[in-house]
Amino acid sequence: MKPGRSGASEPSSAARSRSASPGGRSRATRRGGRSDAAGETEIPVCLALDTVLRLTAPADSALRAFFRAHPELGRRDRAEIAETVFDVLRNRRRYAYLVQGGQGRIERRLALLSLKLRDAWPTAGARSALPRPDPGELAWLDHCLSVDQTLRRQAESGRADPVASLAHIGSLPDWMAERLIGRYGVDGARSLALAMLGPAQVQLRVNALKARPEAVLETLRAEGIPVRPFPLVPDALELEGRPSLEHSACWVAGQIEVQDAGSQLLAMLVGARRGQTVIDLCAGAGGKTLALAAAMRSLGQIFACDVSAERLRRMRPRLARSGVTSVQPFAIDDLNDRKLLRLAGRADAVLVDAPCSGSGTWRRNPDLKWRIGPADLARLVAEQRALLRTAVSLVRPGGVLVYGTCSLFAEENEQQLGWFEQTFPGFRREPADAILSAQGVTDAAQLSHDGLLSTRPDRDGTDGFFGVRWRAPE
Repeated sequence: MKPGRSGASEPSSAARSRSASPGGRSRATRRGGRSDAAGETEIPVCLALDTVLRLTAPADSALRAFFRAHPELGRRDRAEIAETVFDVLRNRRRYAYLVQGGQGRIERRLALLSLKLRDAWPTAGARSALPRPDPGELAWLDHCLSVDQTLRRQAESGRADPVASLAHIGSLPDWMAERLIGRYGVDGARSLALAMLGPAQVQLRVNALKARPEAVLETLRAEGIPVRPFPLVPDALELEGRPSLEHSACWVAGQIEVQDAGSQLLAMLVGARRGQTVIDLCAGAGGKTLALAAAMRSLGQIFACDVSAERLRRMRPRLARSGVTSVQPFAIDDLNDRKLLRLAGRADAVLVDAPCSGSGTWRRNPDLKWRIGPADLARLVAEQRALLRTAVSLVRPGGVLVYGTCSLFAEENEQQLGWFEQTFPGFRREPADAILSAQGVTDAAQLSHDGLLSTRPDRDGTDGFFGVRWRAPE
């Protein structure tokens, strides 16, 4: 999964509605402070929303840049700001509709509504990066909640247009709501969209080269880090809340990696074994590459390919920390790079973790709902097919080809499967549940549909992943 990060589908509603805060103010002016609608000085979370909701950069990058520009903010301030900003992004369309009748800056109204719905008000009397409502704002927030409840009742009654209803309660562009209903049905799409409105749990992969899950659990709990086994994946753990891991002995020793359990399952679908030659064609920063290397006990060779040399550079310290010696980062200019062509027909297995819409990761990357449009989706589909054509040339006779996305859209999943099997009829599909069961996944049938890997946040507690495995003709 490499979510597409190109062009916003529409400008931010917050940017369109901004009233008292012209976007051209310098940071120095902002830091100097001024009174907002409630008579308080400029509030950091409002400044952060003003920055992130422009959607000129990925939300996580924009927020990191904001924090670098505001070193006076402490760890707790940054955490509260991040939680509020990402909650607003997840609920952007719904919140923007509800706050449109209020007074004052749109960023303040959005922040207040987020805090109200999450019951996350700052402690009375303490300094905070968050706004505090005045009595008039409290009454207005109660009115917002009343309107929201009315709209939800209409949606649940079945009388409202299903696309418009899902777009509002799930905070989606109409075109995305249409696609989810088309693939999952009205009820399934609603369940999925609502699950995407909350934050994702942090899941870990235990590095089998260095530790066993039981020992890692014991160490983390002894360090005061709340953690539990994740039942669907043998070597996966799940944190309770968002404790810091950077000083944990397990982290420092390379015994754990942060990786969504759905991503771990996609790597398992490859079924990589010791001594094999494996190509990770879209390796990025190496999450699945590391999982493949651990499955192979670092015996064999993995070519970790990517067109971004910078992403591959970020992989190198992860390789060293994890004790992996079998991975060769492999920067390529494009799919016609001569270095890649020299690998033709050599791979026992090829993983195409394709660039995609990232719609299965909306809990973590909610800005993608507004940064991806239909034209971007069409471009990604074409890119995915080019990658699959290249992968066919790399896999040896009788080898394995796995295609995966973190997308919820049929165009990137089932429709790509149909195109591939029509274009390359000699490739034989192998059932995902059998491959996963052989590696200790006890509920593999729950995670597969028609022989395909399919994970969902509302059902499985993972990001939304799709995966298919084919066997090349001999």
